[in-house]
Amino acid sequence: MIGKISTPRGEHVQPLLYYLFGPGRREEHTDPHIVAGWRHPADLEPPLRADGKRDFTKLTGLLLQPQAALGKRAYERPVWHCSMRAAPEDRMLSDHEWAAIAHEVMDRTGLSPYGQEDEAVRWVAVRHGNDHIHIVAMLARQDGGKPSVSWERYKVRAACLAAEQRYGLRSTAPADRTAARRPTRAENEKAARRGLDEAPRITLRRQVTTAAASANSEQEFFARLGQAGVLTRQRFSVKNPGQVTGYSVALPSDTAKDGGPVWYGGGKLAPDLSWPKLRQRWTPGRATPGRVRPDLTAQERNAVWEHATKIAADATAQIRHLAWTDPAAAADAAWATSDTLHVAAAMLGSRVLQQAADAYDRAARSPNGRIPPPSPVGNQLRQAARLLSAFAYVTQDRSMASLVLIAKLAALAEAVAELRESQQHADQAAAALRAAERLHAAARPTSASPPPRAARRTGTAAQLAALSFPLAAPGLQPPAPGHADPDQTDLRPARRPSPPRARRPTR
Repeated sequence: MIGKISTPRGEHVQPLLYYLFGPGRREEHTDPHIVAGWRHPADLEPPLRADGKRDFTKLTGLLLQPQAALGKRAYERPVWHCSMRAAPEDRMLSDHEWAAIAHEVMDRTGLSPYGQEDEAVRWVAVRHGNDHIHIVAMLARQDGGKPSVSWERYKVRAACLAAEQRYGLRSTAPADRTAARRPTRAENEKAARRGLDEAPRITLRRQVTTAAASANSEQEFFARLGQAGVLTRQRFSVKNPGQVTGYSVALPSDTAKDGGPVWYGGGKLAPDLSWPKLRQRWTPGRATPGRVRPDLTAQERNAVWEHATKIAADATAQIRHLAWTDPAAAADAAWATSDTLHVAAAMLGSRVLQQAADAYDRAARSPNGRIPPPSPVGNQLRQAARLLSAFAYVTQDRSMASLVLIAKLAALAEAVAELRESQQHADQAAAALRAAERLHAAARPTSASPPPRAARRTGTAAQLAALSFPLAAPGLQPPAPGHADPDQTDLRPARRPSPPRARRPTR
């Protein structure tokens, strides 16, 4: 079961009630009715008028009474809205069972504890579908106090887990603070209006993660972001003016109504991108001194690839060994794997690799925002990522070594999935498996459709690698819309359409 609290909270309750009891955006609402509330549902159900429409006058007035009594002390946005949804494969719950779930949510959040129905907030639970309900509450207690909404999401999550156990529903993972913040509905709609493939929040998260994985110091981190075209804004200490205490990032093309950029703090992008946690990357125990010379030979460049491949293979073996002996010792290696994935994706410019790195992010994080202590395997993976990052600014060559590295990274992601599974972290294990699937797809050297006889064999390893990581070369035909992998470019020359064949006369 999934519980979702709407943000930001609403200012007026009437429009929400009209929507819940209405037909819905796609006529999906059927038989809307109240299943629970601070009073018996029969006393709260909006009656039907002569014209067949609902009369919300009494219900709205009752909900607004405690809010009006608070006066200036009331919340500016007092409408609390939470939807509770069961999985599609779960059995259909009865009204009585949904009512018990709603009461459990209100009790665990502290908005309306059991036995305080006449002192706590006023609320109702509306059901207009088979698999979900909507809980609407006014954040004003009947005894004249203001309710606290701290840790509300974790308390709703606990109520979901309790409902799963009580009614035998599909089991979901507990809240462990490893998931990154998703774009809001407004952000997604804004991105769709501007024709963007993804919301700016996702793009910035990827850019900041890649810059942090590539950098070896605070100064290099901000320099990397500037090179990627990301706007940065630093916050400095009042006591020590030269000390950075926070930062925020923005895209030049993402502007607000006043024309200024829309800023996102690092902690709003992902739990491990806040400034205090980023600084732990550059402590002496994790820093890797030294830089790659800009005059590397082809043999030295291949050695960088081979070194990263060997490190990924060694890390895979180490994580698989620790997964069933000492899982906590492998946490740093799982975290550092994200650095290698993001740097490889940025370096090779593959959309499939970017999707794999994004999918893996949750598997890298430890529960409750903890940063694991440094380990030799994790430091080796971070060093390999920084070597690859420096190598990316030196050359744009492709070789068979890149495909071998991607295959080893796929095995590394599978090892992390085994680690998270042994720790009973289902969501993190699933994230690592999704990343492994995308990595295996990126490591395939051939396109989805078979090439013609004249181009069946590829002459060089660089051309073979280009099938999975194409460069913008002139004269190449883009892939057809029906190909399985949109990032793989077809190297076949464009073919002229053949004339239609003459049909034989029918008898």
